[in-house]
Amino acid sequence: MGNEGTRRLFGTDGIRGVANRDPMTAEVALRLGRAVARRFQHPSRPGRIVIGKDTRLSGYMLESALQAGIVSAGADVMLVGPLPTPGIAFITWSMRADAGVVISASHNPYQDNGIKLFAADGFKLPDDVELALEREMEQEMQGLPGQADDRGSEPADIGKAVRIDHATGRYVQFLKSAFPKGRTLEGVKIVVDCANGAAYHVAPQVFEELGADVIALGVTPNGRNINDQCGAMHPARMAAEVVRSGAALGVALDGDADRVILADEKGQIVDGDQIMALLGTRLLAAGALPGRTVVGTVMSNLGLERALAGVGAQLVRAAVGDRYVVEAMREGGYRFGGEQSGHLIFLDNATTGDGTLAALRVLDVMVAEGRPLSEIAGQAMVRYPQVLVNFPVANRRPLEELPEVGRAISSVEGVLGPEGRVVVRYSGTELKARVMIEGSNESEIRAHADEIARVMQRCLGC
Repeated sequence: MGNEGTRRLFGTDGIRGVANRDPMTAEVALRLGRAVARRFQHPSRPGRIVIGKDTRLSGYMLESALQAGIVSAGADVMLVGPLPTPGIAFITWSMRADAGVVISASHNPYQDNGIKLFAADGFKLPDDVELALEREMEQEMQGLPGQADDRGSEPADIGKAVRIDHATGRYVQFLKSAFPKGRTLEGVKIVVDCANGAAYHVAPQVFEELGADVIALGVTPNGRNINDQCGAMHPARMAAEVVRSGAALGVALDGDADRVILADEKGQIVDGDQIMALLGTRLLAAGALPGRTVVGTVMSNLGLERALAGVGAQLVRAAVGDRYVVEAMREGGYRFGGEQSGHLIFLDNATTGDGTLAALRVLDVMVAEGRPLSEIAGQAMVRYPQVLVNFPVANRRPLEELPEVGRAISSVEGVLGPEGRVVVRYSGTELKARVMIEGSNESEIRAHADEIARVMQRCLGC
């Protein structure tokens, strides 16, 4: 399963791939379930593992295989069914489970699926624990000696599975409690696009119970329509409905609802960087931004960095992936961070990105200040033109082994100077490379990005 210290199965956000194709097969899920049960054993009782999922058709297959693997290794399973990723993290922590498993490929199309894991504290697993799980799975597959105690060999030690029917209600109540008790959304019209995903029954309920007039889109999942021309990946329909209905806000979630893209009352898109600028400045003014720091990623817009610097705060950049943002936040003692893609993390409330929670935080500012989102988002930051070029690759050959690409990057950086940035990286979830360039002139930076992409494709033999 790879060289020493290298994870083959786990990427930046768990294991991911095409459903029913390696590694997203029932066989791999079965072995992973056993490895998880062994890794998260409890000293005085059977381990308790939460399993939740989004609405993909293949979720049934993977859920059954994971469940079988976990109980065969002697741990108990707590099934919560379709629930947002942050909801599963919350249930794992609040119900004192030993680990949580999310079956979801987030914003990807229904043909894909994924498995990501949370520890007992609701935080995603660090790289070394994921590597240990891979080694455990490899040992089992090869039948090597020295494995952890195989409690599944004794019939009396087989675990059981129970369905947690109140998981959704617990998570809804948690979200509502994050909104100020003395505040209401009465008279506020909101368009909510749930991407036919995991939040289809949660997000509309939360906003409605807080008093909002809700127009719900993407709430008829059929196993195949998750993220299909809807949700955070395709917010145009949501934005158009905001304008048509005269709503104050549009909320577009992705398939597992850990990210959000907003639209103001004019139908203008508000992304994660703008939300971080908007909320970061308010947190700073309230004395609730430890270290006067917001944690973003290498992809965060330069305008966010400049906006924070303008009020005496700073942006710390982490690697792409909300788990790396969270790691940087915990290491530095910071409490707010996120990604341009809409993962927003509030460590005072949650352990991972939560799209519904982020929307509630923005609504809190709108109601408190009595101003439309177009006004507060427009004043939050000035966006630098940013161009992103994606292209498929056959392998993720390290960039340091591609000197011609390095020279191309250095050349562009020299042209841009301090008024621009170049970020070249591989996707952690797909066999793709990404070239991102920021600068003051969009046509120029697009030409630079295309040139770097051409050089990279030539070097990689694409």
